[in-house]
Amino acid sequence: MRFLTAGESHGPQLTAIVEGLPSQLPLGAEDINPWLKKRQGGYGRGRRMVIETDTAELMSGVRMGRTTGAPVTLVIRNADHRNWTEVMDPAPGNEPRKKALTAARPGHADLPGGIKYGHKDLRDVLERASARETATRVAVGAIAHKLLSFFGVQSVGYVAGMAGVWSATPFDWNLKERVEESPVRMTDPQSEAEVIRRVDEAKATGNTLGGVIEARFKGLVPGLGSQMHWERKLDGRIAHMAMSVPAIKGVEIGTGFDNAMKPGSEVHDPIYWEEGRGYYRPSNRAGGLEAGMTNGEELVVRAALKPIATLMRPLPTVDVVTHQPADAARERSDTTAVPAASVILEAVVGIVLAQAYLEKFGGDTLDELVERVERYKERVLAY
Repeated sequence: MRFLTAGESHGPQLTAIVEGLPSQLPLGAEDINPWLKKRQGGYGRGRRMVIETDTAELMSGVRMGRTTGAPVTLVIRNADHRNWTEVMDPAPGNEPRKKALTAARPGHADLPGGIKYGHKDLRDVLERASARETATRVAVGAIAHKLLSFFGVQSVGYVAGMAGVWSATPFDWNLKERVEESPVRMTDPQSEAEVIRRVDEAKATGNTLGGVIEARFKGLVPGLGSQMHWERKLDGRIAHMAMSVPAIKGVEIGTGFDNAMKPGSEVHDPIYWEEGRGYYRPSNRAGGLEAGMTNGEELVVRAALKPIATLMRPLPTVDVVTHQPADAARERSDTTAVPAASVILEAVVGIVLAQAYLEKFGGDTLDELVERVERYKERVLAY
């Protein structure tokens, strides 16, 4: 399964093409839109989330509510484009365009992208670099999660800590509903209340806030990925996908960073076997991955999200046309997008896992895939 996205933040639409899905997968906009709604939620989001109400339109590859095996094309319209038609017009002329941006924003793609592609109006860079692009990846992730559900895989994305406040209650699958209802996707009300207070404070001072997000998956079969070649190792592929999300600056599997400072006897997970259960580990410090492969335990992916780089009290910069000192440009922005980022992380890791299932089990139809996965589960239990 591979996919391609296209579109700009204020262009007419975002587009994704997904190729390699099996036929007969039940799929409709109702499978995608709840994910898009979750991505737009979360305390601390800006006015763009009020203007846009993201919904997906399936344009190809689905007929009578099921995939056909052909590439699936989906579109997400940008409602705000009506206010940007002149600015984003692809026809030549009218330069410099309205809302041209020449004061590069620290922490953004503006300056390196401008240098790389030879743009002096940095809007040609920021429109594609915008995290708005993640709407398409969440939509693709929703399709991936629909496929994973037929293999018995469950998932959750939540906030482990943000704004300097860590969740006081470790995640438990019984808390998933609580996370989904929380405006900051945290496990306990005390931490949630303090985070909300700090977000309000940051907004009042024109600042932004980051945090740490987690995605968990249970029900995965062991043996997804491979130890044979570097590019097939699942942890590397997950880290690649996660780090491609704007503002994510660090990724770990399980308790990766803590493990680095401990002796091996306190890090590695013992292996046991039980009739009817098969192999299992009483601890999961490896986060469900060993040597680039799933081991049957819960997959735990944690990522660090830096504070959003667009500040309402801008940092010093340089104008790329005049080379004179300037204040960084101010685009409409959020105070924080950490809760939304946890939804994005859950979605994109799901894409990697769906790809891994398709690679391992193959099959042109959903029934073939499900049958092969179930037979493999029986083989694993008997190993």
